[in-house]
This record gives sequence, structure tokens and C-alpha cells, in this order.
Amino acid sequence: MQKAKVLSHPFIQDALGYLRNKNTPIETFRFYSDRICEFLIYESLRNLLLKEKKILTPLTDTSIGFIDEEFVILPVLRSGIAMLLPTLHLLPKAKVGFIGLERNETTAIAREYYFKIPRINNNSIVLITDPMLATGGSTLHSLEKITPFNPKQILIICVIASQEGIKAIEKKFPNVTITTAVIDPELNSKKFIVPGLGDYGDRYFGTDELFTFR
Repeated sequence: MQKAKVLSHPFIQDALGYLRNKNTPIETFRFYSDRICEFLIYESLRNLLLKEKKILTPLTDTSIGFIDEEFVILPVLRSGIAMLLPTLHLLPKAKVGFIGLERNETTAIAREYYFKIPRINNNSIVLITDPMLATGGSTLHSLEKITPFNPKQILIICVIASQEGIKAIEKKFPNVTITTAVIDPELNSKKFIVPGLGDYGDRYFGTDELFTFR
């Protein structure tokens, strides 16, 4: 069974502290969100195989290794969009799709309202980005939609994961790799991660549930 990869780099843990702090202003939250997400993507792709290619330097010819993979980024709407820009910084040629899921605040069950993705095949490396892996419901829904396309690899990248969410993913999709900055111990009665950082989307985009229209 594939275990979640937890990254303990000092830069990652430092950024996580700013994200957890409820008094962090929005511009600082966004800065450290982008920073931590880029590190997470970087580390999640550490084991990519390189393709050899001959080039000519100013002095002679030589062989280099370069990345020759087909990437598809799938942010889970809405908070997953917060991870899109730093991911594209590292993978500028990646294709992007979107999975729109809205969580029922009473049942904590995700409802799909939007699904549009580029073509995925057995050469595709799919990155599902969702900052908070709580119950795992949204991620499981996404995996159930994507696995029938038989991609080469599926990577889950999140900022904070709960033990419950990780167990749910590993039980049903043991070959999927999860990369996160930290695993928090529990969920509260509303299925929010504790200690967590609150609602990632609200804090990144500057919205408030009180002003959400349905």
C-alpha cells in the first residue's frame, strides 16, 4: 500500500505556519500558499524519468536529460485553483481540466456541478490539486472519474491532509501517491480538519460563507 509522502522541509513548514495563522492577511496568505504549493509539486515529481537528448554547447556536443511527459492538472474547484498558478510555473506545457465539487455543509458529501477535462490516456500523468484533504470525498469522486481513462500515474497534491482522508484514499486507490505538507489528526463535527487552517478557498480568494449565494 502506498503511504502518503509528508514533506518536512523548513521552507514548507515555515509557510504552513503563516497559512495556519488566522491573523495572516490575504496577500501574505496568497504568497505563502503559492510558495508551499510550488514546493509540494516540485517534490511530488522528484522521481520523474528523464529522456536523453543530444545538444550542442558553445564548445562541443553532449547528452542531457529532459522531461518528456504529458501532464494534466486537475484542480478541484474552488480551492484547487489556488494551486494552479504555482503548478503551471513548473509545468508550463501541462493541460488543465476542472472538476467542480460543492460540499454539502450538513452531510459533508460533495456534489459535482462541473466537469471538463482534456484528453487523458495511458501516457498522461495526472495531478489532482486540492489544498485540504479532509474526509477524502472530493478526491475519491475525482479519482473515480479519472481512473477509467487509465492514466500512466495519478498524483494527489494537498497542503493539509487528515488521517481519515488518507485512509479513505489508500483503501480504495492504493496505487495513488499523496503528497502533503502535514497530516492533521482529526476532523471536527463539521468535517473540517483540526487544527487545519479554516476554509482555504475563503482565505485565498477573500470570500466569506455569509455572502455566498446559491
